[in-house]
Amino acid sequence: MVENWYTGIVTKIVDATHNTRRFWIKIPELERFDFKPGQFVTLDLPIHEKKNKRWRSYSIASHPDGSNEIELVIVLLEGGAGSTYLFNEIREGSELTLRGPLGVFVLPETLETEIFFICTGTGIAPFRAMSHYLKNHAIPHNGIHLLFGSRYEKDLLYADEMRQLEQSFPGFHYIPTLSRQEDWNGRKGYVHSIYEEMLQDKRPANFYLCGWKNMIDEAKQRILAMGYDRKQIHQELYG
Repeated sequence: MVENWYTGIVTKIVDATHNTRRFWIKIPELERFDFKPGQFVTLDLPIHEKKNKRWRSYSIASHPDGSNEIELVIVLLEGGAGSTYLFNEIREGSELTLRGPLGVFVLPETLETEIFFICTGTGIAPFRAMSHYLKNHAIPHNGIHLLFGSRYEKDLLYADEMRQLEQSFPGFHYIPTLSRQEDWNGRKGYVHSIYEEMLQDKRPANFYLCGWKNMIDEAKQRILAMGYDRKQIHQELYG
C-alpha cells in the first residue's frame, strides 16, 4: 500500500510549557482527516538528505472531529534536529509534508476492563485523543485512569482541560503525579506506585503506556510482576 503524502498548513502555534508547543495543522486537499485516536502522523522535515533521517512521527493529540485539522504537541529535545527545526523555522502559515494516519496503538472495539493510561510528557497526546473520543461517543467503559507523571506542575500538559474532563465524564479519573515539586498537594513520586497501589486486588485491567523508553520498560516490568499478562499491556514508544 502506497502511503499518501499531504501538504499541511500550520494554522496555529501555542506554547504549552517552557519546552513544549502545540501545532495545529490543516490538510486542505482532504475534506476530512479520518484517524483512530492513538494513531500518529509522520512529518518529512528538510533536515537531512536521507529520507529515513528526515522523518519524525508524532501522536495526534486531538480527537477525530470530522474536520481536516489535527493538533500535535511537540517537546523541544536538546540536540534534536526535528524538534529544533519545528521550533525555529515553523510559523503560522508554514507548510509541512506529512503522511498518515499510521499506527496500531488504538483502543479495542469494546472496553471490558478498567483502563490505565500511563504517560509522561508529550506521551499524554494519544490519551487526550482517546479520552475525548470515549466521552463524545458515550462509549461504555469500566473506569479510565489517566496517570500523568511529571517533574513539576509547570510541565503538566492539558491539566485544566483534563480536570474539566474529569468533572464532565463519569468514570474518568485524572491523576497527575509530580516527582520533584515539594509544594504540591496532589500525588507525589512516580506513576508506578499509583497503579501498584490501586491494583493491589489484581482486578482485571488493561494498560496503555506512552512516553520515553525508560518509563515504559519499568512499567512493563512492574505490571508483569503484579501478575498481569503481556497481552494486557499496549505501548507507544517515543524516541
